[in-house]
Amino acid sequence: MQTESLSDALLVVLGHGTEMNAGSAGPALQHAAELRRRKIFAEVRAAFWKQEPQIKDVLAETTAPRVFIVPLFISEGYFSTEIIPRELGFNFPDNLTLAAQHSSRFYCRPVGTHESMTNVILSRAAEVVKRFPFPRAPKPAETTLFIAGHGTGRNANSRKAIERQADLIRARNLYAGVHDIFMEENPRIGDCYALAQTKNIVVIPFFISDGLHVVEDIPVLLGEPERLVKERHAAGQPTWRNPTEKQGKLVWYSPSVGTEPLLADVILERVYESSRSAGGK
Repeated sequence: MQTESLSDALLVVLGHGTEMNAGSAGPALQHAAELRRRKIFAEVRAAFWKQEPQIKDVLAETTAPRVFIVPLFISEGYFSTEIIPRELGFNFPDNLTLAAQHSSRFYCRPVGTHESMTNVILSRAAEVVKRFPFPRAPKPAETTLFIAGHGTGRNANSRKAIERQADLIRARNLYAGVHDIFMEENPRIGDCYALAQTKNIVVIPFFISDGLHVVEDIPVLLGEPERLVKERHAAGQPTWRNPTEKQGKLVWYSPSVGTEPLLADVILERVYESSRSAGGK
């Protein structure tokens, strides 16, 4: 149980944001609203790097004696641990084990690398099967779990958070198999059919928002016709029907991890870490 008081502090839930997809702001707004409801902080704001309200403007407006900025990012990558903190005047420790501190402002580590993200993934996996139990809800021991990420050769850290979660879940011996798969690196999204030793597959997109990668690209990579996916998306329908049979497998596909309600607790944990690193001052 955490004991340090945060009643004097501003919490900023920081999203990447984009002007191209209105839904990208949704998770930051969702979790900021939940943490505001808990009345732990003096104030809770959502802010963004690429859209309004921008993080620099939010920081310029505040008079709070302490500010905690929690990046709603999946990995300790180029933007979350280099570009954004540098522009805001922070320098991360070399080992990235602590938050960066600048005066009474704290730039926390990204949510996606926190070990409690394991519970977020498992909640997503259980939820999607429970919600769509046709023909019956398979048990985890009858199911192969896949954690799907973007992957990029430009930054090795982009896949580490996903590989780490796969390791943590595999160690629990809940599922028949647990694998990480990627859009732009090996093993690829489409390799899931060959990797799975079970008929049942659950795919969890390890992304913050249900953007185009989640609602269009990954369903296509899983084998849905691109034309059909785009038609469904344009009509406001789910782009993947749970479960769908592909290559002799039954595939359940969940929303992104970033919209899971448990992520509010991960954000809070990042704040408590930062507060403890400063001695709870």
